[in-house]
Amino acid sequence: MRFALEALLADVPAEQVAEARAFYRSRVAGRGPASFEELKEARAKKPAPRATVPPAVEETVEAAGVRVPVRIFLPAEGPPRAVYLGIHGGGFYMGSAAQGDERHRELADALRIAVVSVDYRLAPEHPWPAAPDDCEAAALWLVEEAEARFGTSRLAIGGSSAGATLALATLLRLRDRGVVDRFVGAALRFGTYDVSARTPGGRRIADEYFIRAYVGHVADRTLPDISPLYADLSGLPPALLVVGSEDVLLEDNLTLAGRLSAAGNDVELRVYPASPHGFTGHPTALAATALDGVNSWLRDRISRP
Repeated sequence: MRFALEALLADVPAEQVAEARAFYRSRVAGRGPASFEELKEARAKKPAPRATVPPAVEETVEAAGVRVPVRIFLPAEGPPRAVYLGIHGGGFYMGSAAQGDERHRELADALRIAVVSVDYRLAPEHPWPAAPDDCEAAALWLVEEAEARFGTSRLAIGGSSAGATLALATLLRLRDRGVVDRFVGAALRFGTYDVSARTPGGRRIADEYFIRAYVGHVADRTLPDISPLYADLSGLPPALLVVGSEDVLLEDNLTLAGRLSAAGNDVELRVYPASPHGFTGHPTALAATALDGVNSWLRDRISRP
């Protein structure tokens, strides 16, 4: 079967595409840390996240014998209609839950939901399975406590890049525990769904240090908990997949969309033109449009009976 990528592109204003192209032409291409020393330097240079008003409530939750720090946002007006579990990106070895504070504050108020973001442990100090263990613990805590704590049992999940990978791995774990039906939707932005180097996207990132840091000790990296592309994907909640047409991981995101659909799930794929990996974190109108689309999709999923 042959198809044109243009047929899959999201419909966005031409001026936003032009602005995005100009932005990326003027932007110096970067690369991730290539060693632990470079990683430590990059972490030290990363600016502190901007404060939000009101700020997140920080606490530690526990489930399945795992304790994990989380950051909690409540909507400014009215009780929450649902709870969204947000998982940050950063290659499994950088970042923190606080880096999503601005996005999560806006999400809580715009959708009138509670947002819980999880500060999972980072590689290489804490390689796999530490990160998915922590994300699963936060999800299980919500399954057990959301009704009592937030007044609603409706749950959603999402993340970007490594966060999308961990969100999908978390859903697979919850499905195997028989509790995934509590989640009404998953908003997954440009995930890293294969780190085994067996797919086109996987081969392009095979030499990246973040893979060695996260799963360098694992012989079989096609394990679904590591590379969800190889999982039995049946029985999962509706999913929105967002990716840029210039993303190095585009093919793997397209493959995941096809496999989710073939497994009988409700899946929507949105490919944004002129956009590389991580584009929703960049200061372009196209990124804002994509995030507004994620908000609308989540609002729809949360509102359905």
